[in-house]
Amino acid sequence: MKQVNGEKLLASLGDGVKDIRGRITPDAPMDRVTWFHAGGLAELMFQPHDEDDLISFLKLLPQEVPLTVVGVGSNILVRDGGIPGVVLRLSAKGFGSVELAGANRIRAGAICPDKYVAAMAMDNGIGGFHFYYGIPGSIGGAARMNAGANGAETRERVIEVNAVDRKGNRHVLSNADMGYDYRLSSAPADLIFTSVLFEGYPEDRAKIRADMDAVRNHRETVQPIREKTGGSTFKNPPGHSAWTLIDEAGCRGLVIGGAQMSSLHCNFMINNGQATGYDLEYLGEQVRREVFERSGIKLEWEIKRLGVFMPGREVRPFQGVTTD
Repeated sequence: MKQVNGEKLLASLGDGVKDIRGRITPDAPMDRVTWFHAGGLAELMFQPHDEDDLISFLKLLPQEVPLTVVGVGSNILVRDGGIPGVVLRLSAKGFGSVELAGANRIRAGAICPDKYVAAMAMDNGIGGFHFYYGIPGSIGGAARMNAGANGAETRERVIEVNAVDRKGNRHVLSNADMGYDYRLSSAPADLIFTSVLFEGYPEDRAKIRADMDAVRNHRETVQPIREKTGGSTFKNPPGHSAWTLIDEAGCRGLVIGGAQMSSLHCNFMINNGQATGYDLEYLGEQVRREVFERSGIKLEWEIKRLGVFMPGREVRPFQGVTTD
């Protein structure tokens, strides 16, 4: 694991950090905050107390210092060399609320778990959110990547997204501003989402409960939810299911080091206990290679890979016949 110098970075921010109310941790182990339980150190981790505290910190942070935003750690793979600069991890106290915001509307903080929004909607007879019950992760990430499941997507429910930029300025983005497409948005990458306003429609609570139960039962039956996994590893190519392509390429259960493609659902990569970030990323790239050689289709990562490689432990991305 690369030893970064978080204390030096913290000192460079000056005396203004004394007024910051959130938690600042130099050399923070990322394997403790990601669902893969692997990877190196964050040079500096900041957990703001609330939005005002976040803005105060951003105004102290030089623009040249890298800033990486993570949610609950469900959809990220951290490389073993760690993450340079500041890792921003929003706190549940300041960014985890979920509340009604008018007729059939729900506002949720960016770190609020997706399933809490589904539960709030069910309790109040608001339809259109049952699919969130089966998505691991938080609302900020769901809004950023247009998370979806069971034929539904986040973009169908978003009214507006509140955000803060690197300079500490507040922004409100409409659904159109988000520029949604399959598993992505075109919102500026430097915007930090703080909350999302959703709108559903009236629906019978018993119907919503039945839909949520179906989502839960399906997930428990076909996904390795009790393993150390980040969720779906690859996006579904147009007209195909990623898991089918992986299975047909003979990669179900494939193992490299401590990393494995799940035998239960082969588009889920799991840490069998001692996997490194290198093991996980190498396995993913090997699967991409095998799938391309079998089908001619190049899978795209859905898991986000963050940070830098350990020297001598770099993973070369599979290029296929085109560039990534």
